[in-house]
Amino acid sequence: MKYDFDNVPDRRNTGSLKWDVLENELSMWVADMDFPTAPEIREAFIKRVEHGVFGYSIIPDEWNEAYASWWKRRHNLEIEKDWLIFCIGVIPAISSMVRKLTTPNENVVILTPVYNIFFNSIVNNGCRVLECPLLYENGEYEVDFTLLETHLSNPQTSLLIWCNPHNPVSKIWDKETMARVGEMCKKYGVTVISDEIHCDIVRPGLGYIPFASVNETCKEISVTCIAPTKCFNIAGLQTAAVFAANPFLRHKVWRALNTDEVAEPNAFAILAATTAFEKGEAWLNEMCEYVFKNRDFVEEYIKTNIPKLHVVKGDATYLLWVDISEVFKDGIEASAYIRSKTGLFITEGNEYGKSGEKFVRINVACPLSVVKDGMERLKNAVETALN
Repeated sequence: MKYDFDNVPDRRNTGSLKWDVLENELSMWVADMDFPTAPEIREAFIKRVEHGVFGYSIIPDEWNEAYASWWKRRHNLEIEKDWLIFCIGVIPAISSMVRKLTTPNENVVILTPVYNIFFNSIVNNGCRVLECPLLYENGEYEVDFTLLETHLSNPQTSLLIWCNPHNPVSKIWDKETMARVGEMCKKYGVTVISDEIHCDIVRPGLGYIPFASVNETCKEISVTCIAPTKCFNIAGLQTAAVFAANPFLRHKVWRALNTDEVAEPNAFAILAATTAFEKGEAWLNEMCEYVFKNRDFVEEYIKTNIPKLHVVKGDATYLLWVDISEVFKDGIEASAYIRSKTGLFITEGNEYGKSGEKFVRINVACPLSVVKDGMERLKNAVETALN
């Protein structure tokens, strides 16, 4: 490999959300990689810092072009440059869109288990969460279309927040599933917000299908949230984008983001995105190769050494979804027990909706030595719990 992913950076005492933990604790929870970002991005930052002036920034054409070129080249989606709107993050954008595209007390559908902050974006803006639990059979997740249609047909339902690839279950949604979702949403007048922030972290040799690329229906009824932040580990720089092909919908979103003042870049946000998309591809490819070797290691380790836990098979994200139901009452008990006994800090599945309560989520975007340490701690915790 050209890039070094084995080095363990010391992130303690750096103001890190992930690593503000006790000295003996090992953090494998929040979706934040323990790899320095691509050196090409760091070099661009150094040059920018040496300039020394950090005033107000504009959004140049190069930013639109970088996004459009990346999605065309890697994901076979033509995004017209004027479809794109800058925002400081996917979640601020989703919260703004919930406020603009609904009225208080309307329903927003989410397919659970799903990213926990979706709940906040809905409830904090006066709307009701309609959970549509995914069907979980034989270690695989699928959409419950019968329940989904019931929720979408409710006259009070105005939005569906889609997650693609799906966090935390690591599912890459197929074209047929998304086409069916799109047709249902069109039938009942429901707008789709598709969060695709994890889309570039997929198993080498595979790809993801953008919701807006499925067909004209999906393109016209949806707004898509995208960013380089997860895949290049630059979330703290607050740089993201949304796009919508439908001009009426795009105008509403543009007004939402600007009304809430979440559409202006900081001095590094534009540089981070354009440099990542223009110069970071080789690093990203190697990072994905490394992370999916970590995923495979963990799956095999748990299967061999902790057989009462079961990893859900996944081809996207660096987040493993692990069934702990044969050992613990729920994810809250499991994560608390594991942390107290071994210092391993992982996320309880209960955060992602009721259907996630028998699971935990583990982040393996870290050097292999850290992954091995985490698995030994997990094994010790489970053995202690069973004895």
